[in-house]
Amino acid sequence: MTSSSVARGGCQCGAVRYEFTGSARGLFVCHCLECQKQSAAAFGISVIVLQAGFRVTAGSPHLWSRPTDSGHTLDCAFCTDCGTRLWHQRRGDTEQLSVKGGSLDRALDLRRAVHIWTRRKLPGVIIPADAVQFEGEPE
Repeated sequence: MTSSSVARGGCQCGAVRYEFTGSARGLFVCHCLECQKQSAAAFGISVIVLQAGFRVTAGSPHLWSRPTDSGHTLDCAFCTDCGTRLWHQRRGDTEQLSVKGGSLDRALDLRRAVHIWTRRKLPGVIIPADAVQFEGEPE
């Protein structure tokens, strides 16, 4: 993405829509147990974006909060109609949020994604040999 591009996404049923402008600050494939549960898959995909360029364009997501292993609280936005998880935000962080990759309208290219919590990856998941990896949460 370039700084002038707009990315759009939303929930599975279309009730909640969002968009953001600007370049992604990071792309992560997370193999932690929480991401496995929230995505009902082998891993979660997160696109880190600036809050200043993010806005909800339709609907009203609901927030569910949970504690993190690092001692913070994570606010998780989802659609109350279909349950799709849309983004996460560490409570108190006013700079960035983590858009859930599967909620974007356009598929992501994961070739340059950073893989985190690799010590919890499911057997059989193959991470590219040249991918940046962390066994846990990077600093």
